Amino acid sequence: MIERILGIESSCDETGLALYDRQRGLLGEVLFSQIALHAPYGGVVPELASRDHVRRLPLLLNELLAQTGGQRPDAIAVTAGPGLIGALLVGVNFARGLAMGWDIPVIPVHHLEGHLLAPLLNGVDPFPAVALLVSGGHTMLVEVRGIGDYVLLGETLDDAAGEAFDKAAKMLGLGYPGGPALAALAEGGDAQALRLPRPLLDRPGLDFSFSGLKTAFRLAAMPIAADDAQRRMDLAASFQAAVVETLFKKCQRALRQTGLKRLIVAGGVGANRALRAALNGLESDGVEVFIADLAHCTDNAAMIALTGALHTERAQPATADFPVRARWSLTEEGAQA
Repeated sequence: MIERILGIESSCDETGLALYDRQRGLLGEVLFSQIALHAPYGGVVPELASRDHVRRLPLLLNELLAQTGGQRPDAIAVTAGPGLIGALLVGVNFARGLAMGWDIPVIPVHHLEGHLLAPLLNGVDPFPAVALLVSGGHTMLVEVRGIGDYVLLGETLDDAAGEAFDKAAKMLGLGYPGGPALAALAEGGDAQALRLPRPLLDRPGLDFSFSGLKTAFRLAAMPIAADDAQRRMDLAASFQAAVVETLFKKCQRALRQTGLKRLIVAGGVGANRALRAALNGLESDGVEVFIADLAHCTDNAAMIALTGALHTERAQPATADFPVRARWSLTEEGAQA
């Protein structure tokens, strides 16, 4: 019987391991961020990310075992996609090696499902619900009818919200990671100083688009001098307000369309304080809002271990062949296999 699950996450620039018990919950977790490694390049360098995962995984495993008293897992859950293919392969092969050595099965996990289920780490059951999955690589609205039962309601037609944040930050020379840096700059600005576009809000539907907003931001930023601190803060605040309002109103629209009164917020941009405050305001309309803890909004192994614990029926021998995918729709046939 599978009770304890080791989670492994290496889809991009965080290396994470966690141990989850189906009865006792999260027993321990460790995480290493590659921010300092990629900062000089202004973004993630896939080859460097893969090599660093190779270095970090054995060290983090030793740290986790020490943290949890050397408890061995009954199965290993590992991110099999989507993500950087090289980084994913490092994590999957590490999982396979451990599983063969310990003679335990492997559970392939969809990274986005891990994000959707992350609020369950708080001991709540928020389903059925509308989920806003918003990160550097994805922006989508999903109707979550139950664990493993997902219906895509809308997604971005171009840039993801987190990607737009990062590109806007780069235009202001804020460095990497750009999203948190731009959000910090926005705290000192006037969100009403500039009226930037709210793409697709004037049209029906639940899809997103942020490329037009990004272009408007670039045009507004061009005449601002590098030493004009207040105008830079105002521009950052105006940009953040446009993104937050767009996400907020699309969530409202999705809740009305489905008739649901529960909203899950997941993904790295879910850590943005302005967005969290705006979406928590939906509670005044009778909507229950479930947001993952800050530590579990960004990529982490706890959500992978939890997802594996909820899908032990997918456990397979370490030698079994399962695909590792750079692109993998959450709702496509076979995505949950």
